[in-house]
Amino acid sequence: MSGPTAGPGVSVAHPGSDLPGWLPDAVEAAGGRLVAPGPETEGLLWFGGDLADLRSALASAPATRWVQLPSAGVDAYAAAGLLGTPGITWTSAKGSFARPVAEHALALTLATLRHLPERARARSWGTSAGTSLFGAGVLVLGAGGIARTYLDLLAPFGTRNVVVRRRAEPVPGAERTVTTDHLAAELARADVVMVAAALTTQTRALLGADELAAMKPGAVLVNIARGGLVDTDALVAALASGHLGGAALDVTDPEPLPDGHPLWDLPTALITPHTADTPEMVAPLLRARVEENLRRFVAGEPLDAVVDPATGY
Repeated sequence: MSGPTAGPGVSVAHPGSDLPGWLPDAVEAAGGRLVAPGPETEGLLWFGGDLADLRSALASAPATRWVQLPSAGVDAYAAAGLLGTPGITWTSAKGSFARPVAEHALALTLATLRHLPERARARSWGTSAGTSLFGAGVLVLGAGGIARTYLDLLAPFGTRNVVVRRRAEPVPGAERTVTTDHLAAELARADVVMVAAALTTQTRALLGADELAAMKPGAVLVNIARGGLVDTDALVAALASGHLGGAALDVTDPEPLPDGHPLWDLPTALITPHTADTPEMVAPLLRARVEENLRRFVAGEPLDAVVDPATGY
């Protein structure tokens, strides 16, 4: 599998599938050598699969110093203890999929405010109901690529946007940025709460019973990040009581959401099966990230979307 150049050895781990056809040319164009996972491997492109397969690939390639992951979220790798592997820089796809995911978040926001989940189930004319997004107060949890693109998409609606993040640094498109210790106060003001934070040990169940109770009565929740950021049982209770006006979820905990789960039967819940970014949408975006990081790796430049093992994203 090696080519004629003297660049670093790059391997691809793609269990159970054929090698993406564009990869050999991408490695060669960057100046690397495509090699089987083993002693020559310095960079490893991981395209998903069982974590045991990844451990096996790394064990066979002790000189690995860079691993490219295929997803924006890396909580599974953090939980498995892989991100702290000495001598390895990990990069993810964070930021790559921002546009399609933010687009889905906007669609879920509008659908929930306009009571489309109830109307899609209705078999009679019903009463007039709905809330306009124009001028609404929107609270965004997280400040990564998805959150920032979502804020861009909100611009024509003239919404009043607040971002909650670890550091109170300004975010374009937000009137204010606050830290997580101000979360409860901001939840009480927002008409829409959109979850775009990373799932870590610190953010698991970020929205629990107390936080959901702190939300403005009739407000809606949108989650396109990770299901574990929201306490599912508490969310069911908040929807069933009528405290929340609705919830739109592209991610759930557990996931997939089992048949017969109470969320399926709540008229104010809208669930999509983790389809904010389909494989067809993701493929060209992931390719662009891989090609750019290949170029940087061979050139010895700083890599894009480096994962911080301490924070887990």
